Amino acid sequence: MTAGVDGSSESRAAGRWAAREATLRHVPLRLVHAVDWPLDPVFPSLGRQDVDRWADRALTDATQELRIRHPRLEITTRCLSARPAAALAAEATEAALLILGSRGLSRLAGFLVGSVAMSTLVATDTPVVLVRVSDDPGSGSGSGSGVIVGVDIHESCDPVLAFAFEEDDRRACALRAVHGWRMPPAYTYVPFYDPDNERDIDRSVTNMLEDVLLPWRRKFPDVNVSHSVFAGSAGDHLVQASRGAGLVVVGRHVRRSVLGTHVGSVAHAVLHHAAAPVAVVAHE
Repeated sequence: MTAGVDGSSESRAAGRWAAREATLRHVPLRLVHAVDWPLDPVFPSLGRQDVDRWADRALTDATQELRIRHPRLEITTRCLSARPAAALAAEATEAALLILGSRGLSRLAGFLVGSVAMSTLVATDTPVVLVRVSDDPGSGSGSGSGVIVGVDIHESCDPVLAFAFEEDDRRACALRAVHGWRMPPAYTYVPFYDPDNERDIDRSVTNMLEDVLLPWRRKFPDVNVSHSVFAGSAGDHLVQASRGAGLVVVGRHVRRSVLGTHVGSVAHAVLHHAAAPVAVVAHE
């Protein structure tokens, strides 16, 4: 397991979350700091030795804090001279999970996803968790309970469901699967519009979601899973559900082309506005 560290409060929150996760998984934790040298011209007074000392201090401080909290956890560090997004994406290939920090705007506003975090996210197929700074600095981030997972019933999203069920099984908490659907915009204007049709669609979508979840219920019989289907924006509903949750899990399509977006609208909304850590799981 790997966490990005840069000395900021956001990365310290990510480190605390990563240490708890590594303890749950019984795996070692690697803390990575990447420096893009030479630095931006706005820092002309900083020499290479100054940067190296600062990087070493960031890693040392993070390691010492986490070893106090988790004395049995094996922690290693690595300092790289490379563009942070590229370095973190490369490190992620050797990890089961990459954890990064995001700036918390407020309890309601949620994340401000920086360019490094977003660039890293789309450059790796490894699941990435973005962690905001907790309102309580002493408790770390993601102290809520329960796992929320966004489910696409129209496409295979097995990696997303596998991650959510496995994570919930480790935490022994409630799992809630969420799916949103929309009526075609023009449908409400046709003369033969019948509100009963909307209820029929809702029942049909609910049945489809239950079918998607059934094999995972059987594979993880100890997971307490519920589900909800609603008409409207899936992103908005997941953001609302994130309040009080311990983790929100969303998927993103793996896109090999350099053109077009690499994060869908639902994942984008959740990344920028969720009030809980967000795990983004790539899938075909």
